[in-house]
Amino acid sequence: MLNDVITGSIAELLGGLAVVVALGLAARARRRRGSRHGIAPGGDGAAGRAARTYTLIGTRAPDGHVVQIASSRPAGTVITRQDPTGLRRQRFELTDAVLSDGTYAAEPLDWYR
Repeated sequence: MLNDVITGSIAELLGGLAVVVALGLAARARRRRGSRHGIAPGGDGAAGRAARTYTLIGTRAPDGHVVQIASSRPAGTVITRQDPTGLRRQRFELTDAVLSDGTYAAEPLDWYR
């Protein structure tokens, strides 16, 4: 009798566990899909995009610190930054590459006047 109870409950336990695992994997895939496309859960593309902090690679402020900017524009966008002296402008492309300090990289494209 006890053997029949244990055998019956193991099948139900395994079935319930399979359902929980399937739901967990589906939720994880949905979260990853939303973050990959810059969409917050439940939001649309532009309204749900959070501002990222970008480090401008190879650029220093007059005090010697790296230059960082905040932008909610998507990766691949090209921005222009005026040099503090006002003589040069530099274009940067925003990327999805995460640096060791947790900011995203903005890679320099070229220098021009």
